[in-house]
Amino acid sequence: MILDGWGHSDKKENNAISIADTPCWDQMWRQDPHTLIETSGESVGLPDGQMGNSEVGHMNIGAGRIVYQDFSRITKAISDGSFTENTALCSAIDAAIREESTVHIMGLLSPGGVHSHDDHFVATVEMAARRGAPSIAVHGFLDGRDTPPRSAQASIER
Repeated sequence: MILDGWGHSDKKENNAISIADTPCWDQMWRQDPHTLIETSGESVGLPDGQMGNSEVGHMNIGAGRIVYQDFSRITKAISDGSFTENTALCSAIDAAIREESTVHIMGLLSPGGVHSHDDHFVATVEMAARRGAPSIAVHGFLDGRDTPPRSAQASIER
């Protein structure tokens, strides 16, 4: 049995699960074999300290191993320089340059990390500028699912 969003903590304070009346769960916990798994950070293929989510958890459980997520793979590619060699991005940017057109960069602009990260967005803008794009238009879609309300301003200012 996998319980999405259930979580485990020995602390009682602010712990809805330990406060709730869960007789069936309590009996299973006492009598049946069980284990706890790490569901965030490097344990599930995300950067250290990054919260996990259902999709990431299910992918790792289904694979039976760590599945490195797009977030980690893109961050690593930016860090090691291979991001700027991405064929699809280079082709799109170069086509706009050849046509003396504007490079339009569209995507989620958010520091949340579940669906996007603004470091990746900024790296794409920087890549277009370094390749010689004469004009760059940024279309950032603001994400509120995994970020605090009104936190978009900091991403926009980057």
